Amino acid sequence: MTNSRQITHSRILVTGGAGFIGSNLCEKLLHQDNEVICLDNFSTGKRENLTHLLPNPHFKLLEGDIRNPQDCQLAVQGVDYVLHQAALGSVPRSIKNPMLTDEVNVNGFVNILFASAQAKVKRFVYASSSSVYGDYPHLPKVEHLIGKPLSPYAISKYTNELYAQVFSQLYDIQCIGLRYFNVYGKRQNPEGEYSAVIPRFVGKLIRHESPVIYGDGEQSRDFTYIEDVLQANQLAAITTNENASNQVYNIAFCGQTTLKDLYNLLVELLIPFDEKIALVIPTFTENRKGDVRHSYASIDKAKQLLDYQPQFYIKEGLQNTISWYWDTLSQ
Repeated sequence: MTNSRQITHSRILVTGGAGFIGSNLCEKLLHQDNEVICLDNFSTGKRENLTHLLPNPHFKLLEGDIRNPQDCQLAVQGVDYVLHQAALGSVPRSIKNPMLTDEVNVNGFVNILFASAQAKVKRFVYASSSSVYGDYPHLPKVEHLIGKPLSPYAISKYTNELYAQVFSQLYDIQCIGLRYFNVYGKRQNPEGEYSAVIPRFVGKLIRHESPVIYGDGEQSRDFTYIEDVLQANQLAAITTNENASNQVYNIAFCGQTTLKDLYNLLVELLIPFDEKIALVIPTFTENRKGDVRHSYASIDKAKQLLDYQPQFYIKEGLQNTISWYWDTLSQ
């Protein structure tokens, strides 16, 4: 059973459930009276993201790997919906190790998709990426117009979309892809070489270190708050619109924020915690390989077919998150 905008009383598999988006999905779905299975190999996900969920009798943790077909087959048993978040993210990581990116993001994707088809799940919802737009220059980005991919990561995510399209035709499985645009929020990994820009900036600011801005800082992103992504996953899983299935959708706020503006906003929000942050000056360096200059989404398709209604402007989303970042990074 479901209501019009939430999954309830269902059995859901969340792959990559120990990661940033996955753990937020697990938490949300458990609060809505579902049974949740998390599949994760903890290569990038964190056990502490799930600690508060483990005592819940309706939560099951499977430590396994989507690269292993047997793990996938076990995980999908008796499942109503699959929300596939497991992947190796990061454009720079994919440039450094394209083989591993392909192994996880493509081979692993086919394993979990095929297992889901065999298990006859109601719907397979998967995380794609705005990176598939590649070098296509026009804004806003619309789903049917893409350019040449600029990184192995982008290729892997576009390949996922092609596989989902073919599987929907060959194996009668309903698939919906969500092209995420720069998601942020609590539990986003702030550490490591491949952390996203918001936690990376915040970590540097808290330590009074100069954050690095690649390029001139005028490149823009369509930052999307985690709660809007949770909404989109649920709408994709339960929509009864016959035209909505076997499609891909931009999931964003539909706004443009330059990296300079993002930096200034983070400083503004962090000064109440530490006034010295106002004195930190960013460092500018050359552009990174594979980075897109501007990323700005049209969300008309998701609004029309999924009834997707993003709620959080960038400042509001960061205000909701900034204390979590502070508590996590100021230790």
